[in-house]
Amino acid sequence: MFAYFRGRLVSVLPEEAVVEVSGIGYRFLISANTKRRLPEPGNEVFLFSHLAVREDAFQLYGFSTQEERQLFRLLLLTSGVGPKLALAVLSGLEVQAVHEAILANTPERLYGISGVGKKTAARIILELRDKILKLSPLSGISAAGSAQASQMRDDAVNALVTLGFSRTVVQKAVTAILEQNAGHTVEDIIKSTLVSIHNAQ
Repeated sequence: MFAYFRGRLVSVLPEEAVVEVSGIGYRFLISANTKRRLPEPGNEVFLFSHLAVREDAFQLYGFSTQEERQLFRLLLLTSGVGPKLALAVLSGLEVQAVHEAILANTPERLYGISGVGKKTAARIILELRDKILKLSPLSGISAAGSAQASQMRDDAVNALVTLGFSRTVVQKAVTAILEQNAGHTVEDIIKSTLVSIHNAQ
């Protein structure tokens, strides 16, 4: 029904944003990854949207990219995955990291996400693998470099979890570090993540 919204960002909370369009305020539920990409309140913002309709409510979901919205909709096709859990997956990992976990059949990469247990992770991979494979090359999947980046991310996350950090916290921090500089070594990623976690406390 709604493809996207462009308007003034009024407010941002951890899991929602309010956007004013032509004098009307629209409330969007958003992922942590979309939140990171939003401008400061008062500035113009552009969000791709998905409208979820239930018997008792209409809820808008907002996404910073079409790829994120596409993955959200694919996750909703998985047995037992509703909008809340799909949004949690998008908050726990970047879109490409989820794609890589599905294609590489590594459900353990999804375990640390709030609400995702072993059975749910296995279902996501089983039911979405063929759909992910059919996506266009524009989705950013494939290539040896992608597999190498995935391995580096996993090595850094596992090392930090061994040090006693929460897997969910570590996954988000490592993903953010790699977004800023894909050329990091595993050692660099670990050091930068430790600094990031320390600064966030």
